[in-house]
Amino acid sequence: MSIPALWNGALDRLNSFGGQRAIDIVIALAIFLLAMAVAWFAWYRRSRNQTSQIRSLETEQLRLTAEIATLLQRYETALRGSDVTVFTQDQDLRYTSISNDFLGYRIDEIIDRTDEDLIAPDNRTTVVEMKHAVLNSGQPLDRELQIFDGQILRWYDFHIEPVSARGQIAGLTSAVVDITARKEGEEHLRLLMREISHRSKNLLAIIQAMARQTARHAGGIDDFLNQFNARVQALARSHDLLVQEDWHGASLKDLLRLQLGPYVDPEFTQVSIDGPAGLVKPETAQNLGLALHELASNASKYGALSVASGKVMAHWEQVTNGEPNGIEFVWAEKGGPVVNVPKKRGFGSMLIQQNLLRSLESDVDLRFEKDGLRCRIMIPRAHLYSLTPEPAPES
Repeated sequence: MSIPALWNGALDRLNSFGGQRAIDIVIALAIFLLAMAVAWFAWYRRSRNQTSQIRSLETEQLRLTAEIATLLQRYETALRGSDVTVFTQDQDLRYTSISNDFLGYRIDEIIDRTDEDLIAPDNRTTVVEMKHAVLNSGQPLDRELQIFDGQILRWYDFHIEPVSARGQIAGLTSAVVDITARKEGEEHLRLLMREISHRSKNLLAIIQAMARQTARHAGGIDDFLNQFNARVQALARSHDLLVQEDWHGASLKDLLRLQLGPYVDPEFTQVSIDGPAGLVKPETAQNLGLALHELASNASKYGALSVASGKVMAHWEQVTNGEPNGIEFVWAEKGGPVVNVPKKRGFGSMLIQQNLLRSLESDVDLRFEKDGLRCRIMIPRAHLYSLTPEPAPES
């Protein structure tokens, strides 16, 4: 039987059962069911699309959350590995977050506490007033402050900005850098500049005195230039040694070898050096270096170093009177020409005796003995940095 026949048979039965009204009810019901089916299908498709979108959003949210967590971890790692501390405070200056330990306190000891609880009274007022100024004005503020961290006073560079919520200032955020090392470096640099200025003035005074005295005793322009140039070079050698030791003093042995170097062979075959290792202070090294230069220069012109058979013995030893009082340095020549006492003392003798007597405030004994010049110099303990035994002599 065909579908139209079945349809017509169904209509005839409905008509015999309830008339046209029954037919209308069935048709209405069929239309309703069809509409419901269409509506359900549309809802089903929309629901599937929404589910897919929600899943995509959830995936993207998870990705962004992981990315933010990674960035936050890098940020915290960078802060913990630096001298920068970042924190936030509410209007009552109660800490709400902080990146690092600060002022000698751990992070968990800082949160929910105020500056009244954490900062020493001597520094607290300045810090609190600075933060209140930002809260009241709504303007950022930069300032360097010195704060006690529980152990020492440290320098901090504050950059503070207000935090707004709904148009109202709700607190502040601050980035603080520990600049203690920078401040100490600046202070050290200032000390160095003052020290350089002081040493430069001393050096110029020495050079001026050398120029005047050399000119007074020189036989002519050429003689003056030769003597003055040699003395300036001697002073420069002492300075080179001091620079090499970062101005922490000069080794007496090194100072002696530097000043003797221009007048002897590289092996120092005509020189015997013996004495304990010791450091003389910078100003002492300058004055003693000039004296040693004068002794070496005189020996090369008139004394033991002017002949192949001559010998210079330079030795020193520690002087004690119950406790270390310094060292006694002796320069002795032998094997050179017969020594005659000069009729008048030149600048070299004056520099050795008068300059050392003044600068060392100690005894200087210069003797022109027949078998060779002999000079004894006492170097007080106050002019030494250190003195240690050194038993093995150097020849």
